[in-house]
Amino acid sequence: MIKKSLKAFYIGLILLLLYAPILLLAVYSFNSANMIGTWGEFSFQHYVTLFTDSAILEMIGNTLLLAVTAAILSTVLGTAGALGMFYTKKRLKTAINGASQIPIINAEIVTALALAITFVAIGMEKSFFTLLIGHMVICTPFVVLSVTPKLKQMDGSLYEAALDLGASPAKALFKVVLPQIIPGIVSGFMLAITLSLDDYIVTSYTRPSTFNTISTYVYNATTKGNAHTAVTLSSFWALTTLLFLVIVAVVLCANLTGKRNKEGKR
Repeated sequence: MIKKSLKAFYIGLILLLLYAPILLLAVYSFNSANMIGTWGEFSFQHYVTLFTDSAILEMIGNTLLLAVTAAILSTVLGTAGALGMFYTKKRLKTAINGASQIPIINAEIVTALALAITFVAIGMEKSFFTLLIGHMVICTPFVVLSVTPKLKQMDGSLYEAALDLGASPAKALFKVVLPQIIPGIVSGFMLAITLSLDDYIVTSYTRPSTFNTISTYVYNATTKGNAHTAVTLSSFWALTTLLFLVIVAVVLCANLTGKRNKEGKR
């Protein structure tokens, strides 16, 4: 009984430490004041500002555009890379796999500096394209990591069997192999979006000065704040709450779908 109580207390404490800051922001998102610790009146003003301030809407649009574009391209590139490694000879596969792990193991600041120096060396000015390349560099290896286990779970002879039965290489790939690894591709895509949305270091080193994302906007607002940014920054309490609710909804839907699929197979 004591062990169960200690386990419950420990789990509850961990959950509290993880979610208390988010819950605090959620509570203050309905506060008319612009400072944590100061309670004014119950208000939806922060949500109104979130959806009416042009600078915030532009920043959110930039962030989503970058995240979706980088995730799509990284998913295509990462899936192709995982397929190439899976059907490559063992020695070459090991070498390519090790090279693909470098951006994951490497410190992000090193990757960001390397990208910035490379762009300067080749005379490429910072633009959306350089920013997109930077996000693909950090996202693609994680897509490879998500797809590779699904390929290992798949019967490696399926592709050859499809070819023997008369399918072209392209048809065998799209009709036989890809359906087997769809869960890994989807996981890699979602992970790539999350990494892109969350990134600040690579973004700050590769973005043009006129392009703001959520991370760079919040940083600039907190370090170079003024009366306007103090108001708009508090609207991020509302944005945090909405993002948290969306993530909870997506996780619940994914778990319920997975549970139904398992019950259906039984």
